[in-house]
Amino acid sequence: MSGEKNVILVTGGSGLVGQAIKTVVEEERRQDAVRASKESWIFCSSKDADLRDKAQTDALFEKHKPTHVIHLAAIVGGLFENMAHNLEFFRENMAINDNVLNACFKNDVKKVVSCLSTCIFPDKITYPIDETMVHNGLPHPSNYGYSYAKRMVDILNRGYHEQHGCMFTSVIPCNVFGAHDNYSVSAAHVVPALVRRMHDAVLAGDKTFTVLGTGKPLRQFIYSLDLAKLMLWVLRNYNSVEPIILSVDEEDEVTISDVAEAIKKAHNYQGEIVYDTTKADGQYKKTASNKKLRSLYKDFTFTPFEKAIQESVKWFIENREHARL
Repeated sequence: MSGEKNVILVTGGSGLVGQAIKTVVEEERRQDAVRASKESWIFCSSKDADLRDKAQTDALFEKHKPTHVIHLAAIVGGLFENMAHNLEFFRENMAINDNVLNACFKNDVKKVVSCLSTCIFPDKITYPIDETMVHNGLPHPSNYGYSYAKRMVDILNRGYHEQHGCMFTSVIPCNVFGAHDNYSVSAAHVVPALVRRMHDAVLAGDKTFTVLGTGKPLRQFIYSLDLAKLMLWVLRNYNSVEPIILSVDEEDEVTISDVAEAIKKAHNYQGEIVYDTTKADGQYKKTASNKKLRSLYKDFTFTPFEKAIQESVKWFIENREHARL
C-alpha cells in the first residue's frame, strides 16, 4: 500500500470476519503509530447502506472516498434457506457484488479484496481443491444461487483488470469461526451451532449432548483472527487478480468429533457426547490446498485449534446476550 493516507472501507464490517479485522487493526495501531497515522479504517454494515441498491452504494463511496476496499458483505443463510431461495441468493448477491465493484471502479479504488467461500467449488471434484478449479463444474445443487454469485466476483475481477487495469482480487477461506459469529439455529455453521448448543446443555445440566451424524467427516477450520491477519497481508502484499485460498494446512483437518470434544473441553461440560447416526453427515471431506499461500507467506503461524476454540467459547459465554442468536 502506498505512502499517502489510505482510506480502507470494509463492507460487511459488523460480521465475523469484519470484526476480526477490526480487532487485528486496533492491535496494530497500538503497536505501530506510524502505520496508524497513514491508515483510516471504516467498517460499514447494512445500517450504513443497502448494497443491493446502486444509489445507496454509490452514496456510501462518495461519502467515504476509499482508496482500498475489503468486500465482505453478502446475503447468507443456512442450508434450508439456501435450498428454498436459490434465486434470491443469486440475484441479491449479484447485485451487491456488481454495485460494490462498479463503485470501486468509478471511484478509482486502488485495490479490492473480496471474500468468497469454498462452497463455490464444483460439487464433483478431486481433492485437494486448489484455486484453478473454481469454474470446473457445477456447484452443489443445494446452494447454487449463492455459489454462482460468488463465482461471478472472480469474473468481474478479471473483467475490470483486463479492460481497466484494476487490481481487484479475491480470497477463498476454509470454514471460519471465532468471536462475533452467527449462532442462530437456522443459519449457524457447525462450530457456532455446537458452541451455542453446548452452552445450553451446560446451563440445563443435561447429562448427554447429541451431535448430528457420525462425527467422522473431516473439515479445515480457520480462526477468524488468523483469517483477518491473512486478509491484511493480501491487501498489502498480494498483487494478482487470481484468487488465493486462505486455509490451514491439509494435515490440520479435524473431524466433527474433534470439534465437539474441543468445545466440550472449553465449556468444561461434564456430560457425554452421543452421535445420532440416523442423521446425514454431508460430504466426508472438502480438503483445500494452501500451497499457493505457503509459497508466498511461508512463516505464517496459525493459532492452534484447541486454543482458538477456547477463546471463541469464552467470547460467546461472556457476550451471549449481545450475540446473533
